[in-house]
Amino acid sequence: MKKNKSIKILVVDDDQVHRFMLVSMLKEWGWSCAEADDGVTAVAAVEKYQYDAVLMDVRMAKMDGIEAFSKIQALYPALPVIIMTAYSTVDDAVGAIQQGAHDYLTKPLDFERLRLTLLRAVDHHQVASKKQEGVKHDNILDTSIIGQSPPMLELLDMISYVAPTEATVLIFGESGTGKELVAEALHYNSVRCDKPFVKVNCAALVENLLESELFGHEKGAFTGAEKRREGKFLQADEGTLFLDEIGETSQAMQVKLLRVLQEQELQRVGGEETIRVDVRIIAATNRDLEKEVADGRFREDLYYRLNVVMITVPPLRHRSSDISLLVDYFAEKFAEKNRRQLDKITDDCMKYLSQYSWPGNVRELENAIERGIILMRGTELTEKTLPLTLQKLILSENFKPSGEPTSLSEAEKQLVMKTLEETSGNKSEAARRLGVTRKTLQNKLNKYNGS
Repeated sequence: MKKNKSIKILVVDDDQVHRFMLVSMLKEWGWSCAEADDGVTAVAAVEKYQYDAVLMDVRMAKMDGIEAFSKIQALYPALPVIIMTAYSTVDDAVGAIQQGAHDYLTKPLDFERLRLTLLRAVDHHQVASKKQEGVKHDNILDTSIIGQSPPMLELLDMISYVAPTEATVLIFGESGTGKELVAEALHYNSVRCDKPFVKVNCAALVENLLESELFGHEKGAFTGAEKRREGKFLQADEGTLFLDEIGETSQAMQVKLLRVLQEQELQRVGGEETIRVDVRIIAATNRDLEKEVADGRFREDLYYRLNVVMITVPPLRHRSSDISLLVDYFAEKFAEKNRRQLDKITDDCMKYLSQYSWPGNVRELENAIERGIILMRGTELTEKTLPLTLQKLILSENFKPSGEPTSLSEAEKQLVMKTLEETSGNKSEAARRLGVTRKTLQNKLNKYNGS
């Protein structure tokens, strides 16, 4: 390693032997070091001197590492702090990550991983310092997310806080809520914004193809591999990799993903060369991964590695005040795209759109508006060109635009049950007539049975 004495690391550990060993190793790697034997001394040192990174133990007598990190973060939010922790205190370390710590390492330390983690921390600290003017602060976000409701303002605030960090993020939300938009906002408001943002839908590929897609392959690795291919991890090097539908991956793939996340290295399919990568991971799922872990379908260690920070995207039914904004946006977008003149969205149409439960969330609303614009007669968007599901609700005697939401829920339930009766219990046919997926229909039936 090229020696660079201008880089200085603060090592904080009340175990003198362990601290001496770390300092000796870091100096051998070419860095300058300072020492602190407790959290109080560490905070005082950071107030007095400039460091490029802090390596901090959790368990210390005078002030523990978590409290010391909080005080250091208040002084210098951009200073990367790496937490060293025993397995029994991993939850504390994860909590620190959620508050902005750079990363955590479990004891006994893997020294190669320690070296790589410090390299990344120092590198991104330097890049962040140079780009400080270019990173959005105070909730001024470069994002295409639409919404002014309290849940959306809270979401945008969370994005603005997490985006400039190096934290791995797990985005949770129902299908159609806009998880990909959140991932894009995290990337384009980070110091990696001028590097690649690469997307992979983990549910779209079988295991063997997904492995090649992520890690690449060598020529001749399998039938049809006519030349070497670089995978998505390498394509995203120094940028961000978005793993959508991460809950759909197999146990075998989860093991391989965990190794890359921990070691920041990979091998192409059919290859032996170990390749280093520097990638920020953002994953998304509509599954309850805690339940998947409890049921043995998702690895606990990968879950904790991904879930450094969790961002939950609210369903559209929890942010109904945003519907009118979304309707206006989509109506203008699709009118221009389809060369339609749109002068007005009728009041009745907006009422029906605002009071529908939108089980398919923003994606379903977008599709409904696109359909309405395409089938529009004249220059007004009315309820008459809305999807069949909404039209049936409009015709239902129990559906009153000015009524309480509970009456709408009951009307929806009656429509679903009546459609099932008309199809002699055929769920696939009922789902087709209602304009929803079979899974959505089953979820509704489960909800009705539980109510």
